[in-house]
Amino acid sequence: MGKYRRKILLAVDGSDQSFEAVRYVSHLFPPNRMEVVLFHVMSKIPETFWDIEKNPAFRHQLAPVAAWATQQQTAIQEFMERSKELLIDQGVQEESVSIRMQERQAGITRDIVREAQKDYDAVVVGRWGVSKFKDLVWGSIAGKLVGHLVHVPLWVVGGTPQAGKVLLAMDASEEATITVDYVGAMLAGTDGEVTLFHVMRGFEFLSAGYEGSFVTNGEIVGEEGINGEFQRAEETMKGVFEEAIHRFEKAGLSPDRVSTRIVTGSASRAKAIVEEAKNAGYGTIAVGRRGLSRVEEFFMGRVSNKVVQLAKEMAVWVVS
Repeated sequence: MGKYRRKILLAVDGSDQSFEAVRYVSHLFPPNRMEVVLFHVMSKIPETFWDIEKNPAFRHQLAPVAAWATQQQTAIQEFMERSKELLIDQGVQEESVSIRMQERQAGITRDIVREAQKDYDAVVVGRWGVSKFKDLVWGSIAGKLVGHLVHVPLWVVGGTPQAGKVLLAMDASEEATITVDYVGAMLAGTDGEVTLFHVMRGFEFLSAGYEGSFVTNGEIVGEEGINGEFQRAEETMKGVFEEAIHRFEKAGLSPDRVSTRIVTGSASRAKAIVEEAKNAGYGTIAVGRRGLSRVEEFFMGRVSNKVVQLAKEMAVWVVS
């Protein structure tokens, strides 16, 4: 990742949500720090179509298909030009915005992943596609990219989020440090604000017969024990937060723009993260792909996936 310039792949499909993703990116960085590629994968018309089209008996039936394909190509070209104009209007240099359209090869998701290997700092995609009804199912391009794009950070943009105020979900893992370094590098030199946020789980009241006791790490402890567990966990996260703030400062993000917060007693980390973001007006949530357990990466139930699913009106950065 370059020290100052950010290379962003905006994978767009011509939808309103794609345009909101373009708008979000346009407000995130100083315009002289951006290089943007507007990328679109076009669906191929099968070769059999052109073979049948040569037969006069079928030509009248297939003409509407050809007209539709031409209309779609014209519409996406207009969308690309409008998106480029938006970025230039925000001050991005014209030579720093490029348009890249290609016919589908391995599949839309795989084609985006392949393009993403070309030294990008982020891949940005709208949560909803052209067909919002289709994307209500967790099988949209955004959902597939969360599972397949494992080497480049993915930003999933929903709604019309405001750029610059980031809730960074943290634990004490090495992967969380990677997320801190990434967010610090992306926001360095901006007026962005970051809150380091940790959800403490694993402390639950027991059922009848164990009144005044709790479960932690599978063991029964009393109130004194639970207080000790909370204090140790808080001390651990305090050290993690201090190290994160130090890393932000080294990256060029002022410590007075960084705050910290810990919540306890939540049954769901992902739900607590998204609720905090909604209640405090954050436009962006940053979360690591993996947490304390690397095994979590192989399950759809991991925190990053749940956050993407729940944060429908925000931008979510899934950092690898």
